[in-house]
Amino acid sequence: MNFLAPYAPKVLSLLRIVAGLMFIQHGTQKIFGFPAPARGPFEIMSQMGIGGVLELVGGVLIVLGLFTRPVAFILSGMMAVAYFQFHGTSSLYPLVNGGELAALYCFVFLYLSFAGPGAWAVDTLTGGRRRR
Repeated sequence: MNFLAPYAPKVLSLLRIVAGLMFIQHGTQKIFGFPAPARGPFEIMSQMGIGGVLELVGGVLIVLGLFTRPVAFILSGMMAVAYFQFHGTSSLYPLVNGGELAALYCFVFLYLSFAGPGAWAVDTLTGGRRRR
């Protein structure tokens, strides 16, 4: 028997929270120019504007653990598109094309869409049944 198994839902929550907090920063950068300057002016109806809103709102929902599965699935798809559109065109290798973070976010969010939010989440507290 795995002696760490009882901690898995809590560690899953930590993964979700940390990934969400880091993801929020990408949205605040695009929308508010914080914590680093944005690449250009914020335009809501541009691809970067929509991406920024998804990163900010989606990141907050992921941190809270609210609608975790559908939000994580959408964010995973967004990161797959970002990888292939912005990074994958220059090289096959993520280290060379600068797409490591997009690929990692894609698979972390894909995992969350299947695994769920973990123990510390609004979804769990409001009666969402944990799936085995």
